Amino acid sequence: MLTKKNIVVIPEPTLRRLPHYLHLLLNLKEQGVKSVSSTFIANELGLDSTQVRKDVQYTNIIGKPKTGFDVNSLINAIQTCLNWNRYENAFLVGAGSLGTAMLGYKQFKDYGLNFVAAFDNDPEKVGQKIHGIEVLSIDRLPVLAQLMKIHLAVLTVPAKAAQECVDIMLKGGIVAIWNFAPTQIKVPKNVIVENAQFSQSLAVLTRKLSVYKQTLL
Repeated sequence: MLTKKNIVVIPEPTLRRLPHYLHLLLNLKEQGVKSVSSTFIANELGLDSTQVRKDVQYTNIIGKPKTGFDVNSLINAIQTCLNWNRYENAFLVGAGSLGTAMLGYKQFKDYGLNFVAAFDNDPEKVGQKIHGIEVLSIDRLPVLAQLMKIHLAVLTVPAKAAQECVDIMLKGGIVAIWNFAPTQIKVPKNVIVENAQFSQSLAVLTRKLSVYKQTLL
């Protein structure tokens, strides 16, 4: 039985690196590679091999001297560690351009994310099907979340509608929100929020590009 005492807390930087390892390993598997070392992974991704070894230790897999890790075993270990080896049903809130694109991105299922319904407050969108997923009225979310035992929701609404939608999610017992709305949302301390802010990522990219261009002058 899993208790709070034996739950392993994985540092967030490690959680953010593990998918990079997984993508590399999947490519190696397609190439027929059977084993891989932490040094090879580090070199391919521009990381320190000691850091890679520390990260991989959280998956509870043990490598072999000289040969490293079995590629298939390491893939399975990382997927299990990230909970990507099982489906987590999710709601999508906001059936606009971004929401539509996310519903059509089939690779989400490779990461264990399975959209089962979408919600919107636009009467013209309610009742439609987007990539086979029905769009429902947002006011139905709390009841359906409880009936279907949904704990995860993806938020893809404009900033001005974000907090209102979040409050509706919370009424349904949603405890994890992947936030793509361009604003900060307020939630209780027990609710997990991962902000995927495009503007922040773009700011880093455009600033670095500006500096690069200046070096060419």
